[in-house]
Amino acid sequence: MDIEELEIRDFVGANRPFDQLPVEALVSMVEAITIRYVRRESEVSGTEQGEPALSMVRSGAVELRTDTGELLTRLGEGDLFGYRASAHEVAEDHHYVALEDTLLYRLPSSVVDRLCNEHSQIAWFLAPAGAGRLREAVRHHDDTSNSPLNLTDTRLGDLLEREPVHLPPGATIRQAAELMSEEKITSMLIVEDGTLFGVLTDRDLRLRVIAAGVDPESALSEVMTLAPVTASVDTNAYDALLTMARHRIHHLPVVDGDRVAGVVTASDFIERHTTSSVYLAADIHRQDSVDSLADIAQRLPQLVSNLAAAGASAERTQCVVTGIADALSIRLLELAELELGAPPVDYAWIVAGSHARGEFTIASDQDNALILDDGYDDTRDGDYFAEMARFVCNGLARCGQPVCPGDVMATNPEWRTTLSGWQSRFSHWIDNPDPTALMHGCTFFDLRHIYGDASLSATLRRSMLERTRGNSIFLSHLTGNALKRQPPLGFFRNFVLSHGRDETGVLDLKHVGVVPIVELARVYALAGGIDEVNTRARLNAAGATDELSSSGARDLGDALTFLSDTRFRHQARQLEAGTDVDSLVAPETLSRFERGHLKDAFAIVRTMQRSLAQRFGR
Repeated sequence: MDIEELEIRDFVGANRPFDQLPVEALVSMVEAITIRYVRRESEVSGTEQGEPALSMVRSGAVELRTDTGELLTRLGEGDLFGYRASAHEVAEDHHYVALEDTLLYRLPSSVVDRLCNEHSQIAWFLAPAGAGRLREAVRHHDDTSNSPLNLTDTRLGDLLEREPVHLPPGATIRQAAELMSEEKITSMLIVEDGTLFGVLTDRDLRLRVIAAGVDPESALSEVMTLAPVTASVDTNAYDALLTMARHRIHHLPVVDGDRVAGVVTASDFIERHTTSSVYLAADIHRQDSVDSLADIAQRLPQLVSNLAAAGASAERTQCVVTGIADALSIRLLELAELELGAPPVDYAWIVAGSHARGEFTIASDQDNALILDDGYDDTRDGDYFAEMARFVCNGLARCGQPVCPGDVMATNPEWRTTLSGWQSRFSHWIDNPDPTALMHGCTFFDLRHIYGDASLSATLRRSMLERTRGNSIFLSHLTGNALKRQPPLGFFRNFVLSHGRDETGVLDLKHVGVVPIVELARVYALAGGIDEVNTRARLNAAGATDELSSSGARDLGDALTFLSDTRFRHQARQLEAGTDVDSLVAPETLSRFERGHLKDAFAIVRTMQRSLAQRFGR
């Protein structure tokens, strides 16, 4: 090879995906490369030797523009574009134009196809378009689909393997016992006219019938558990396990609307989980002091480390951590009521932010509040709820959930008010969306009920969504707020770094990676009156409406997965090393694979931000 060919080989071989080629293949490829010089403001031809071409920028810069001159993306040294490499399918009215005098290395499509056929690494990278490439990267990392950790993805309805066995309330205890023995089941559903009235378990037969000396000819209505706890067929299995742990039950009736669909038992999950997290939640609900809860919570970091070692995704781990956080809050509220007595008026304990979205991490702090019934009287009832808030928030802090730096907690009287007070506050935030209103609103637009009177939380969410849906002025301000955090990509798709703890350059994967997607999803949800809080659920719901294209929802979901998983792996390494957990990642600690696909993820976010700005921006 001459000096020029060596220089081409060294440059191309240092950039993805060709850095994965063996030397002999790289040398052969270089022989097929054509060098093209494109003058500033000239359009780049899409073909080479009469074929579609793949181009790599050697020096200079190239922009993708529409016929109207709108800039879609900008590419710099080492970036690929053209055949099989575009971030999205390039429309007929889109054109690549040299921003400055530019040198390109070009490969005709026949050579690219041959490389893909002979080298799976190249095929994997170039086969889909950029958003699809990121989707393949997500699948590449998500190797837990057959893992027992996938309880978060399993519907209860998918666990039901038989039609429900049931009797009417007037049937006798003896009939129930005989049918349970015949069907080899440990519980009997008590149903009349298709409606679930109660349940009778084998434990009930022992304690309520045999031990109590009740006549076996008595009606089931005398010994059954009336109005048992139930779950929907769409409830995920992990949430169902937490419900069973909280209520200390081993049988959970499953309903499909008004229809009784069946019953699941603890044993139905055994083959599907290694979930020490379930046992941890069960332990939480058995504790009777803050000290013992704090002892239990100390096991959470090790649980997260175990999940990471088992290959769990960030999303699944967040579901587990959120479930544990829910269990801690609920048990602390139960203990508070035991200590303080019955509450003087109905209330709802709600969480906000990442906890509400089901995206809690081991590094998350508290965001919580109280909604009080409108019968609340501050003089009469104020001390009770102030003490409840202090008990719970201090207890959570002892259990490893730091207090909120912005004091967004129920201990702050501002976040402890009546339903009508909350409705008035939301109305003010929506009608007067100044920076302070948007700051508070964005926290509480993501709210979820945890404990107490669920109707209070539901009423507040319903009234909020009625006011935000289609409210163009409010959505315009919310969009402006969402666009303040831009993905950290520079002029030529290079990373823009911030300073870490030791002044080294880092990427803040939370604030410039995950959070922009969270904010995009929030705008789409509030615009469409979508009653989802979880970010992925919001994207999926918006993608099924006119608020967001299905491809846009899918692309943002993939970007969220890759960014979250990269952040989670970073935090897992910190846990393993015993250092403080954060989201600040130095690019040099990432593989080429991770760095390249982070750029893909950031590019998708930037594209979707521009789309949102065009729709709702002022």
